[in-house]
Amino acid sequence: MEELLERLLEECRPYTTAGKAADYIPELAKKDPSALGVYVIGSEGKHSWAGDCRQPFTLQSMVKPILLLQALLDNGACAIQSKVGVEATGKPFDAINAGERTLDSRHINPMVNMGAIVMCTLIHGSSYEERFQRLMKLTGQLVGDDTITIDQAVYLSEKSHGSKNRALAYLLKSHGILEDDVEEVLDCYFRACSIQVDCRGLAHMGAVLANRGRLPDSNRRIFPAPLARYVNAILMTCGMYDGSGEFAIRVGIPAKSGVSGGIMAVVPTRMGIGIYSPALDQKGNSVAGIRLLEKLSQELYLSIF
Repeated sequence: MEELLERLLEECRPYTTAGKAADYIPELAKKDPSALGVYVIGSEGKHSWAGDCRQPFTLQSMVKPILLLQALLDNGACAIQSKVGVEATGKPFDAINAGERTLDSRHINPMVNMGAIVMCTLIHGSSYEERFQRLMKLTGQLVGDDTITIDQAVYLSEKSHGSKNRALAYLLKSHGILEDDVEEVLDCYFRACSIQVDCRGLAHMGAVLANRGRLPDSNRRIFPAPLARYVNAILMTCGMYDGSGEFAIRVGIPAKSGVSGGIMAVVPTRMGIGIYSPALDQKGNSVAGIRLLEKLSQELYLSIF
């Protein structure tokens, strides 16, 4: 596996010049666009890696499946579906669904910003600090590292440049979908997006989802199998922003991208994959990361289709 990963990584390295790092969050624009790393954890616990796989970066939208999972654990699937739908929007992740009609919660999903902001309100806790700490605990279990922290510089950068997310949150508030204090909810969301991981952490998270809620090394269950099916299904249809359909054809596995350049991918019953390459395409997905996953999928017959 190591030789395969090294070969594919070198084949895909030229694609790092085809995109650019996100610049609407100033701290993300500082990342080296030539970085490329991959980490794989098999369902039996075997670890393989290549490239810049231990370089730290923030979860960004890759925290959305964790927000969804925590909300599912706290409320159950029926309650979540009464608040947020499951269908792909076909629009960019930060699209403002403004119009004359009342905003319908069924028309957003947990993998777009509006849906993820709603997920923050569904996490149980007496305060948003308690909710965030519970989310951090679950994130630590999923990424296999209970010492994770937030990147303070990215958090402050997100908070000071988060005008569009504020617009989304206030739109939700105006339609009665969000009831809590907007700034408290957004602070939780910005902090969640700023949690720092590496490719190994993403691969571990993917492996837990691939194992339907069991840790890859100990096989200890941390959440029920039906919740893994729920999350993986939404990742398959909505996880790669408005490029999810093309990704399904080219790669064919559940995955979630983030504008930091990471991709967390799930191969059900087989492996979890973590990739980092901060040069993005116009939809906010890692250019070299997708190409690497496509080649890996072809070599190992990973597509579920």
